Amino acid sequence: MPRDKSDKVNRNFKHLRVPVNPEEDAEIARLAAAANKKVAEYLRTVGLGYEVRGILDHRRVEEMLRINGDLGRLGGLLKLWLTNDERTAAFGDSTIRALLAKIEATQDELQGVIRTVVLPRAER
Repeated sequence: MPRDKSDKVNRNFKHLRVPVNPEEDAEIARLAAAANKKVAEYLRTVGLGYEVRGILDHRRVEEMLRINGDLGRLGGLLKLWLTNDERTAAFGDSTIRALLAKIEATQDELQGVIRTVVLPRAER
């Protein structure tokens, strides 16, 4: 009986069977999808001790972009004030201090979002 190419390729690999319950199966499939990998590729990567890097959550990226835009606008206001632009003539010390506090709070917010994306769950 003739063999096709797929038989030749599969002959070089050994298939492992791992019993899992339905909940484990669903969780493994979810983790593989989060890493943008097929289940077999995900399990091979984990089994060989490599770190599996997931794809970034689009909502988190959008949130970081929004926060970054806020920082840009706040920085623009500060720049106007520093260049003695006439539009900021009414800015007093309290306004500038509030602006700096808002920039710091926004930076903290951005760092928090970055931590949720970059750090593994156990380290958060």
